[in-house]
Amino acid sequence: MNSHTPLSSEDSARYAALVVQSTAITRHAELLAWLQGDMQQCLPHDILLAGWGDFQQGALQHDVVSRLPGARSYAAGTDGLPFLLGKFHERWLAADRQPCRLDFSEFDYLLGQASLPGSFPGSLRGMRSVLIHGLQDERAQQECLYVFMSAGDIPAEPCSTALRMLMPSVDAALRQMTPLPQQQRRPAAMRGPAEDASGLSERETQIMAWVAMGKTNSEIGAILNISGFTVKNHMQRIFQKLNVFNRAQAVSKVTRVGMYG
Repeated sequence: MNSHTPLSSEDSARYAALVVQSTAITRHAELLAWLQGDMQQCLPHDILLAGWGDFQQGALQHDVVSRLPGARSYAAGTDGLPFLLGKFHERWLAADRQPCRLDFSEFDYLLGQASLPGSFPGSLRGMRSVLIHGLQDERAQQECLYVFMSAGDIPAEPCSTALRMLMPSVDAALRQMTPLPQQQRRPAAMRGPAEDASGLSERETQIMAWVAMGKTNSEIGAILNISGFTVKNHMQRIFQKLNVFNRAQAVSKVTRVGMYG
């Protein structure tokens, strides 16, 4: 979408007020209050996903801002979030790096069948529409992607215009905040095999990310282009390495040792 909708004086004043408010944000609670306040008139949403880093390599960090239970930056089930952000990034590139609105039902297959209530995938299940935009950080040589998700409808316009106008403020607000402890560590994709606190291989780490999202062996096999039997064999080795007896224990252990950063 390359055409820009002319701004009314009312819209201009609203955007200016939101920009001023954003300059005072230093904490996640303040960012949430800003997004859930007057911003809702411009960009109605329930969840904001932010991802930044190397999308080609999947070496991403992320943030989640929402009032919904389970929709937290490092809640149970967020281990597969870099993959989901990668899919959103592909659609944004296909839209020529312009704001793009999507139907979230296209991505339901990524949530698995065992999304527990109160988990991150469980929160995403209620989403209906998605509005995506991003920017290229030339100084840091990385891209930043922002995904607004709603259980209702996010109209392509005037919301795309609002997102263009407010994108720099959203980006600046997130940069002004003190990083969460997990964000001060490098993502798993940036760490070498010897740095894996759980002793898992790269493939086993990938599989555990999908296990945490509630995927079955056959679903994981389809995603990774390997057989379900191969996934089962990997799972048996993972159980041995972690000294656990089932998938729930494995997810709990790798989350506890901070395997995903």
